[in-house]
Amino acid sequence: MMTGKDRVPDVPPGGRPFVTRFAPSPSGYLHLGHAYAARFAWEAAHRSGGRFLLRIEDIDASRARPEFEQGICNDMVWLGLTWDGPLRRQSERLEAYAAALDYLDGQGVLYPCFCTRRQIRQEVAGAGQAPHGLDGEMVYPGICRHLSADERQHRIARGEAYAIRLDVEAALGRTGPLYWHDLKRGRTKAEPHLLGDVVLARKDTPTSYHLACTVDDAAMGVTLVTRGEDLFHSSHIHRLLQALLGLPVPLYYHHNLVADSRGQRMAKRNRAVSLKYLRDSRHTPDEIWRLLGLSEAGAATAICA
Repeated sequence: MMTGKDRVPDVPPGGRPFVTRFAPSPSGYLHLGHAYAARFAWEAAHRSGGRFLLRIEDIDASRARPEFEQGICNDMVWLGLTWDGPLRRQSERLEAYAAALDYLDGQGVLYPCFCTRRQIRQEVAGAGQAPHGLDGEMVYPGICRHLSADERQHRIARGEAYAIRLDVEAALGRTGPLYWHDLKRGRTKAEPHLLGDVVLARKDTPTSYHLACTVDDAAMGVTLVTRGEDLFHSSHIHRLLQALLGLPVPLYYHHNLVADSRGQRMAKRNRAVSLKYLRDSRHTPDEIWRLLGLSEAGAATAICA
């Protein structure tokens, strides 16, 4: 069932067609929530005479699987959601993310963090008032932010594992106040401090969702970012990265989520019924759209390559 009703946005003033994208991770099979998100982006592009793109977010090599990527393509074709141009893979764009990190480092807004998750939890637990941000999530307390350059270099040379964090306070000092326009909520002030100094890269994962998503949306010419409202707060960080990297600012629409009969949002970790299972059980695409309160999307001719 849906958590509410969304309205696919009209073409913005000036009549410029939307370029949208659907960007799943190949860490499992798609479910009804993915179908809704893909359909929303597809319809926004097609109603405006624009383009709908497909991106595979496979930067986490430990979880990405070829069979899941193929499953994504199979589901999209089955649902009638054709995409324009070639399929994009983040695993093929590591050089672009490295270049973005180098640029940010040159601005003095990155720092190495040597903390383990356990150390961070202990630091937060030992504080008088634990720093919590959005939805009660723990915010990194900045343990490594003020290490001297000599100590940082010494610990790196010693072979200590570290992550690269964004110094949000320093970054905002360079950009000043920032805003973006959400077609559902209107003009929105960016408040990246609510998420704290987020990780932009690790040794085993050379980029993060925040960095890769921001860089790729700009490179693909995306003009309308549509995604679930559970990712609304990520836009605070993405807007800051856009300003630091000199990237264009797209419009946003954070749509409602699909929930099960218990009101729990569908997610891979909740073992939501997959589209593959529904397809193998001889359900039709039209039945899927009716479950989501939508009409038929159309016939598919795209192939995964």
